[in-house]
Amino acid sequence: MTLLTSIRLDRCSGAVLGSAAGDALGAPYEFQPSVPDAMPITLHAGGPWELGEWTDDTSMAVPILRALARGERVEDAAVLGGIVAEWRGWAVDAKDVGIQTRQVLARTDPDASGVRLAGSAYAAASTVHRIAGRSAGNGSLMRTGPLALGYLDDADAPALATAARSVSELTHYEWDAGDACVIWSLAIRHAVLTGEFDVRGPVGALPTDRRALWHERLDAAEASGHPRDIPGDNGWVVAALQAAWCAIVHAQGFEDAVERAVRAGDDTDTVAAIAGALAGARWGAASVPFGWRRHLHGWPGLDASELQSLAEQAALGEDAVVAPVAPVEVLPGDAA
Repeated sequence: MTLLTSIRLDRCSGAVLGSAAGDALGAPYEFQPSVPDAMPITLHAGGPWELGEWTDDTSMAVPILRALARGERVEDAAVLGGIVAEWRGWAVDAKDVGIQTRQVLARTDPDASGVRLAGSAYAAASTVHRIAGRSAGNGSLMRTGPLALGYLDDADAPALATAARSVSELTHYEWDAGDACVIWSLAIRHAVLTGEFDVRGPVGALPTDRRALWHERLDAAEASGHPRDIPGDNGWVVAALQAAWCAIVHAQGFEDAVERAVRAGDDTDTVAAIAGALAGARWGAASVPFGWRRHLHGWPGLDASELQSLAEQAALGEDAVVAPVAPVEVLPGDAA
């Protein structure tokens, strides 16, 4: 049974709102060069995006969040098929859908549903990977923020690792993408429960032969002075995770973390959404500036308050217990 203090519940909301805020903050800066430190990062409209409008990064997380809020287990193939169906419906009129994701969705069986649709998505992802020769873009990591909220019980970590890889592989066949989602989902879970960052422990959930490689990648991220210094295209899931982790490692708080992520340039909305999910899980929804939250919108009918409500429903579930007094849990940095 999960004990959720009000602090932990705020962190659950922070994982979702933090990702959406980073996404909306970074959207107008996407595909531009690195932003100089002297230039302020502001929430504003730009390109096709309205003020505070999130992109596909957050929109693709919404069906996952809604499934969890209904009490569904995302490692269930029928639930995965329902998520794919929502993605297909959303993609018809979406302003932006990742190239790889759109290719996969277009190859799924139009008449399939439930378990069959999940299987069709996996097959399509494999085909797209074979054709391109690679499929480790950052499009599955960007949507992984809410996953941990349905897996907060003590025994749930292995199930979360399975769910994270299963959701990733619906569109991203390559191992790097699944690994990144496992690491980040488990790190978000740890941050919600403890108020601390830990991306090293989650590496232990990867296959043994993958762990040393990821420790090296995290070493490189921590050694970099700024996300802009991470080598490689941050459209690649590894560089995106490294840039997000670098931003967090050097940040003084939530706002600083996502602003650093945006300054990296290129795929700014996605890197900031990834960073925002983990930073929000650590520092909580209260750390997301109100001036940003009040403008958040994207999925039809959803704004920040609806996202927060869904996040709380996903975390609470049927068996969770809410502590009646917030200060039951006191951890270093909780007041930050």
